[in-house]
Amino acid sequence: MEPFLISVMIAATPFLFAATGELVAERSGVLNLGLEGMMLMGAVTAFAATSATGSHLLGALAGAGAGVAMALVFAVLAISLMANQAATGLALTIFGIGASGLVGQPFIGQPLDSLAKLPVWDATALTRVITGHDPMTYLALAMAGGVAWFLYRTRAGLALRAVGDSHGSAHALGLPVTATRYAAVLFGGAMAGLGGAYISIAYTPMWGENMTAGRGWIALALVVFATWRPGRLVAGAYLFAAVTQAQFYGQALAIPSQFLAMAPYLATIAALVVISRDKALTRANAPACLGRPFRPDR
Repeated sequence: MEPFLISVMIAATPFLFAATGELVAERSGVLNLGLEGMMLMGAVTAFAATSATGSHLLGALAGAGAGVAMALVFAVLAISLMANQAATGLALTIFGIGASGLVGQPFIGQPLDSLAKLPVWDATALTRVITGHDPMTYLALAMAGGVAWFLYRTRAGLALRAVGDSHGSAHALGLPVTATRYAAVLFGGAMAGLGGAYISIAYTPMWGENMTAGRGWIALALVVFATWRPGRLVAGAYLFAAVTQAQFYGQALAIPSQFLAMAPYLATIAALVVISRDKALTRANAPACLGRPFRPDR
């Protein structure tokens, strides 16, 4: 059980990074379906930067920067030019899949040292599970906690939620709706880039095409599963990570590999069906202006 729980801690990290950033973007009223593409670009950029410099820190920063660059393209199209957010996000994912494969061709098969881990506090099974991980694992948890504090304990967080709930009223009160949404989307891009960077320089220190393996889509579903609440997001990330890791342990039970590969996505669908049945909970927490363009002249 202890190795399984440790693997869940590790596997949840990219979900936490990407979903936390997307939660902030959606709380501002912007739906970005480009998480998968941003994570892939973050992964290949982080791997390239780490290979060139030998520094995992610079690699992670480069991955975050790649996510921000992708998010900026999305923001210009979806916020400034008011293009359809869903279509723009899908286009971003398609672009990220193709561009990351092209940029990453020279790095296929190249080895990379894994990110160093912190010391293990060898006292009890519980402490061994939660200690001894790399710094990015704890950073993901800290970012989720920081977002929760920001959204519910700061004036800026209140303003962001106001923009997502009613951008017209927020504009009438003098809040900078467009600037707020830009900041939220760029933060989401940085977090998606970090999620991709974690996969390529820490989780599996290598580069391979489409190595995010649909984690961006699961992170999108995770935001809805958590009903846009950071605390539930953390719990959901570990739940989905447990389902993902269970497929490796299920191989010993002679369960068909095809079913095991489908398990995380079946769990995602089941979770969304359960959440959708509680319409009052969804309406109470979902940003009212999610996916709606802001037109200050209307």
